[in-house]
Parts: sequence; structure tokens; C-alpha cells
Amino acid sequence: MQKITSILFIAATVAIASCGPKDNSGLAGKKAELEKLKKEQTEVSNKVKALEADIAKMDTSSTKEQTAKLVGVSTIAPVNFIHYIDLQGHVDADNISIITPRLGPGQVKAIYVQKGQQVKKGQLLLKLDDAVVRQQIVAVKQSLENIKTQLTLARDLYNRQNNLWKQGIGTEVQLITARTNVESLEKQLKGGEENVKISQEQANGANVYSDVNGVADEVNIKLGEIFTGSTATGPQIRIVNTSSLKVVTEVPENYASKVRNGSKVLVTLAEMNKTYNSTISFSSKTINANNRSYTAEAKLPYDGVLRPNQLAQVKIEDYAASNAITAPINTIQTDEKGKFVYVAVKEGAKLVARKKQVVIGEAYGQLIEIKSGLAAGEQIISEGYQSVYDGQSLRVDVK
Repeated sequence: MQKITSILFIAATVAIASCGPKDNSGLAGKKAELEKLKKEQTEVSNKVKALEADIAKMDTSSTKEQTAKLVGVSTIAPVNFIHYIDLQGHVDADNISIITPRLGPGQVKAIYVQKGQQVKKGQLLLKLDDAVVRQQIVAVKQSLENIKTQLTLARDLYNRQNNLWKQGIGTEVQLITARTNVESLEKQLKGGEENVKISQEQANGANVYSDVNGVADEVNIKLGEIFTGSTATGPQIRIVNTSSLKVVTEVPENYASKVRNGSKVLVTLAEMNKTYNSTISFSSKTINANNRSYTAEAKLPYDGVLRPNQLAQVKIEDYAASNAITAPINTIQTDEKGKFVYVAVKEGAKLVARKKQVVIGEAYGQLIEIKSGLAAGEQIISEGYQSVYDGQSLRVDVK
């Protein structure tokens, strides 16, 4: 169009120049020539505008190409839409045992475990000082031997006194006294035997055993030190069983009706690029008054790379819809009637933008569920939607 205008203008100028007065050296002549040129320029300009209008009417494709809005579209297709609650958690073990002395602190006389060593349930880990208890056992056993000797004599005397009593010899008091001595010594013997058992149990308490299968994750004790089980710096011996692990997270109380035993969980350890599928195996019934949350746990499969206290991303599924209609969340706009999107619609030979009111549902990531207002197969305007209007002609950006 600009080329046509330029050609006409040049032609008109040439024509004007060729037809102009030859003698234009005077002031009056120059003024007359200027007026003539202006008049002819106006006539040429009007002819150019008329030609442009005629060309626009005859070549409608050119106008469409200039006014149609360039946009990007996405075809709507049903998908399985899932909404997750995103939380932080940590890996924990079901069997983490802090080893402690059963009968109180004691001085370490022998150590049978090393850090990192595999141990079994019931395996001897430490030997504590039991010298005093062993001496008590010896003393009690010696006392028992004396009691047994006295009891043997007392029973012999009682039997003799009883035989004499049956023959009518002796008094009843003598018989009762002999029987009482026997009973008293029997009670002493029984009490002594119980003392031996107690002392033996105390001696056994000096042997420290593992109560779980696992790995000695911490052995922070030396010969001669007092073993108490735990100090200000932490446990002295800790056994960890990594064959049974779980992820623990704190769930805000506003999700109490959505997160329960059996809820599906995705556990991700970003540093290791690992993801595990699980379900909630435990959810506490009490809300923590300090952070207004409750504890939830999910079992993890055995994996040698997992370690207690590793940080984990926990995604708990609280909503799912199959064959759901979704849209990019950034395409949702709002007017006085509510939420709407623009779709590209074929109307005759033209592609135009149409405004559609929608009812939205849950949103997760870059997608939002459309409850109503859109159908599968429709083309939603996903690029350039900010500056389109209802009925505007469109051109689709083909990538």
C-alpha cells in the first residue's frame, strides 16, 4: 500500500512539474505555482485514499492478517488430577535403642562392641564392675551352708523328740520347740536362697546386652568410665535397626479431616533423587498445643541408603479426580460474574476469542480443576490471553 502511494505521489509531482509555468522567477509567479501544486497535491491525496479504500474492500485477507491477535492455545483433555498437601518430614526408625544399665550405673570393665558393628538382640556389649556383688553372693552362700547344717541337726532332733513323744517319753513343749526350730531354719534357708537369686540378678545386671538387632550407631564409652546410658553429649551406646524405617511429619490441624490412616503418601528425598509410595500408618489423636499440628507416620521400604533423621518432602494425597478437566492456573481470570477463561472458537472461516465462565475446584502446581464451563476438545488460550477480548479475531502461534 505504501508503495502504491509513493508511486502516485511521484507521478503527480512529475506531472505538476512538467505542466508548471516556465517563467516563475517573479514573486507572483512563485506564489501562483505554489497554490497550483497544493491543489494538485490534495487531489492526488484524495485519489490515494480512494484507492486504498477500494483495495481494502477487495482484499479482505490483508485486513484480517493485520488485525487478528496472535495467541497460543492448548487443547483440553481429561486427566487424572491429584491434589497433595506439601509438608516437610524426616526419616525415623521403629527400632532405635538407647542402651542403659538395667540395675543402675557401673564402671566399665570390658567393651565387646565397636562403632558401626552389626549386633544381634541379646548380644553382650559391656561388662560392668560386679566385684562387690560377687562377694555378696559368696557370703550369702556360706551363710546358707551354715543354715543347712543347722537345719539338718534340727530335723534330726525333732525326729528323735517325736519318736520319744510317741512312746510317751518327754513333754509336748519339747516337741513343739524342736518343730519350731526346724520351721525357723527352713524359713532362713528359703530367705537365704532368695537373697542368692537377688545377688545373682544384680551380678547379671553388670552384663549389658543389646535389646534389638541392628548397627551400633554410637559407642561413646571407654574402659574405666561410668556407664549410665546417656550423658550431656548424648547416648553412650545407640543401636539402630534400619530394616524398619518410617517418615514422620507434623500435619496442621486444619487438615485433620483429610489426613487419616490409609491416606496415600509420596515421600521424596531430593538429595538422593528417590521417591517412595506409601500410606499413612499412624496419625496421633492429640493436637500439639504449641504448633497446632499432629503427628503422622508412613512406613518406608528397606533401602540401604536411608538413614534416620534424613529430611524428606512429604506429599499427602487429600483429593483425587479421574478424567478431570483442568486448565493452566494462570489462565483463570476474574470479573464481576466470577471466574472465566478465553477459548479459541472457529466461527465460519474465522478463529475468534470467546469468554467462558467457569467453576473452579482444587489447584495444585500449575493446574486447576475446572468443575464446569469447559469440555474436552476445546482450545483454551494459554498465551496472549491477557490482551484479548470476546469476539476478537485470532491467529494461532504454531510451534
